[in-house]
Amino acid sequence: FDLGLVRGDGIFESLLVRHGGVRGLSAHLSRMAGSAERLGMQAPDRSAWASLAAACADGWPPEVEGVLKLVMTRGLEGIPGPPTCLATLAPVAQETLRQRREGIGVRILSLGVASDERARSPWLLGGAKSLSYAVNKAALRHAEAEGAQDVVFVSTDGLVLEGPTSTVVWAAGRALHTPPLDSGILAGTTQADLFERAEHDGWTTVCVQTTTADLIAADAVWLVSSVRGAAAVTSIDGAPRGDAGLTPTVHHLLDLDDH
Repeated sequence: FDLGLVRGDGIFESLLVRHGGVRGLSAHLSRMAGSAERLGMQAPDRSAWASLAAACADGWPPEVEGVLKLVMTRGLEGIPGPPTCLATLAPVAQETLRQRREGIGVRILSLGVASDERARSPWLLGGAKSLSYAVNKAALRHAEAEGAQDVVFVSTDGLVLEGPTSTVVWAAGRALHTPPLDSGILAGTTQADLFERAEHDGWTTVCVQTTTADLIAADAVWLVSSVRGAAAVTSIDGAPRGDAGLTPTVHHLLDLDDH
């Protein structure tokens, strides 16, 4: 059996295909290389992956948003050999697009580790986008059972970390904030793109430790990811919250305006 299938031993990236083009390919391939290094896998061949991504997107209907997944596993269990590499492309789920438009309710859940544990324990694979998403999916199911659509993980010492499939971003005044990478969270390609564009538009951007109380007090909170884009948080643990009318601005910065 393939180690990616039976052990979750591999890495992947999810990219948005919009208006016929693959979004953020270079940034995703750089993150994929970092994940491979953390897992002790051979470095992905950037040119080969770029060619594969282009071949997948070629001819994709421009009016249909797609999710392109690039997957690399360690290969067959017990048999030395090359990694298994594959790509898939499918339409973005309508529920994902609805959440981008209408927002999401979130539950605050503990990840069960201190904020500095993953930095001190590299075998926990902090910052790697591995195929081992069983905990992430279990957290999402738990949230959905309680009437929410997503999760914000916090550390055992009370600091905000990330979502199961997203980066946490919040606005306070004319500044956008996100947690620092030294807590072992995954570097968000869309968050980085948003911050770069926001700085050009006159916003201040800050990486800073935060608590749930800070999110509740913020002007707006989003869970940011490559395919869904920026989904405004409309409630935290059942308590409604607004976005100060900022979500259209964030969507515009990310070139995700509805046309």
